[in-house]
Amino acid sequence: MRIAYVTTYDVQHPTSWQKYHGGNYGASNFIAQILTNQNILIDYLGPLQKNFSWLTRGKWLFYNHLIKKDYYSWAEPIVCQNYANQVAKKLAHLDSEIVISPEGAIPTAYLECQQPIVLWIDTTLTELINFFPHLSNLCQETRNNIYKMEKAALEKCKILIVTSEWAVETVVKTYGIDKSKIYVIPRGANIEIKPERTFADITELVKSRNKKICKLIYSGVDWQRKGGDIALAVAKKLNEIGLETELTVIGCQPISKEPLPSFVKPLGYINKYQPDGLSQMCQLIGDSHFLMLPTRADTNPHVLVEANAFGVPCLTTNIAGIPTVIKDNINGKTFAVDAPIDDYCNYILNYFTHYHEYERLAMSSFNEYVYRLNWEVAGRTAKQLFLDYL
Repeated sequence: MRIAYVTTYDVQHPTSWQKYHGGNYGASNFIAQILTNQNILIDYLGPLQKNFSWLTRGKWLFYNHLIKKDYYSWAEPIVCQNYANQVAKKLAHLDSEIVISPEGAIPTAYLECQQPIVLWIDTTLTELINFFPHLSNLCQETRNNIYKMEKAALEKCKILIVTSEWAVETVVKTYGIDKSKIYVIPRGANIEIKPERTFADITELVKSRNKKICKLIYSGVDWQRKGGDIALAVAKKLNEIGLETELTVIGCQPISKEPLPSFVKPLGYINKYQPDGLSQMCQLIGDSHFLMLPTRADTNPHVLVEANAFGVPCLTTNIAGIPTVIKDNINGKTFAVDAPIDDYCNYILNYFTHYHEYERLAMSSFNEYVYRLNWEVAGRTAKQLFLDYL
């Protein structure tokens, strides 16, 4: 099988997307890797040239400085049409059987080609408007462009792969897309994890964790949106009620009106795409009892899977696509966004008091990673899907 892999950026060279701290850009790289591991030949069609900057720059200046609204050139119809033309010209010289876009609608909305188009996305951009900060102050033109672009791409594609049941529901509700062509395939971790790690390795790792000090880890680049303040409040309360607790913070600096307590260890951003950073990240996650991510706005955070890969249960919120990843008392627990701090504390205290139950939860978390939440499973599932279609 041979596929054309369409991205506007150069997915093969991390320096072209690491500036975004990974995210969906990193996922695009892993998707390509796991398809290659399935003996699928890949024709990389990115990067694409970004043209019409004379137009988009002018619009950006107008909206940002005069209207005080955000305008995004990547949703501009003439830009998307130009991307589609570039892709079509490249496809004309290839023998690709399928076109896959992990970047969604942007390069494929106006693409005309003989090959079936597959969109492999987290969720639609429309669902993120007024949900994520960078999409919460959009000008009406960009809002309209996003909707028209995605509608065209979703109607055109033959297969739509998303990461959660929530994404399926929102796509059907917003765009009226036929549910029969939508498939849920959870994503794996956005870090390189040695495939030879065994249940025995994780059992040893879990048993090596400190049984007297509860170690929590928070990983997120946005302290407020990702619920860093809640994680801090939980650690503080646990210490107050007698369970010695540490909170390691990576990805950002904590924001607090008071001086940070000594039990908080802020480490800032760690580049997990560099060997030293990856090693440090793995060590920190592996030493922790729970990952805390009480996020207020998210779709499918990769860090949840990364924690499960080390037998670390996740305490997070039941929003968007997260319940597809985290199953209560199997690989963590999802709480209401407005859940009291005591709910988190009682959950942690109960497992720490009955530590054998914690060890069972930790191993169950790794089991979820092995059999459901990893890139190899995603790759095998996707390949079979493509073969069934062809």
